[in-house]
Amino acid sequence: MAARRTALITGASRGIGRALAEALAGRGYDVALVARTASALEDVAASVEAAGRRAFVRPADVRDVDAIAAAVKDASAALEGLDVVVANAGVARGRWSGKLTYEDCADVIDVNVRGAVATLLAALPGMLERGRGTLVGISSVVAYRGVPKLAAYSGSKAFLSSFLDVLRVDLRKTPVRVVDVRPGYVATDLLEGRRPPGTVDAATAARRIVRGVERGAPIVTFPWHLAALMRLLRCMPPALYDRIAPRIA
Repeated sequence: MAARRTALITGASRGIGRALAEALAGRGYDVALVARTASALEDVAASVEAAGRRAFVRPADVRDVDAIAAAVKDASAALEGLDVVVANAGVARGRWSGKLTYEDCADVIDVNVRGAVATLLAALPGMLERGRGTLVGISSVVAYRGVPKLAAYSGSKAFLSSFLDVLRVDLRKTPVRVVDVRPGYVATDLLEGRRPPGTVDAATAARRIVRGVERGAPIVTFPWHLAALMRLLRCMPPALYDRIAPRIA
């Protein structure tokens, strides 16, 4: 019999988070579901349980460091350890429309940066103690180079990918792995109804993420053509990038 596996996902009530919960349950994981409201997680929990796996529901706001630490601790106790922890919760407020407010930028940073770091660092000691585990951060292809009109979001994802990059190196002599996920366009609320070319649905994104995590890939990025474009943009000098970038915004 295969060993029972466990996972925790923040932002699990919808989008990539929900799809990941369902994909992991389908792969035999018991799943801890974290989001701001318990009621939003009930349907997700039902999907996990329908796959024959256990769901642990814990409402918590990733912006509250103490609350997320308690959620990770309680989930670990309930599921007897966490094999995979996914810092997925994210927002994309602060889209440029002639002005950019500090409040919008601060909210993006609180969720995408502080929330992700709080989640991953809360899980790390337990993984080191158990002698196994995988920390996963959901970043974005904009980590390669920022996208116009999304200064706060682009900056937050650049931070997260750099953080994960260094954390992976720092943990290289431990049994804990680090995976940086950099998806392109995924059909979630973050797109605000838009569907740019190359957009994939959340279920497809989740399958690619799970496959990469189980394969042990340090970076999981898709679709390949958008990732390649963003890598190319990263190499462009500012003068050229400034002329081209507005066309991809």
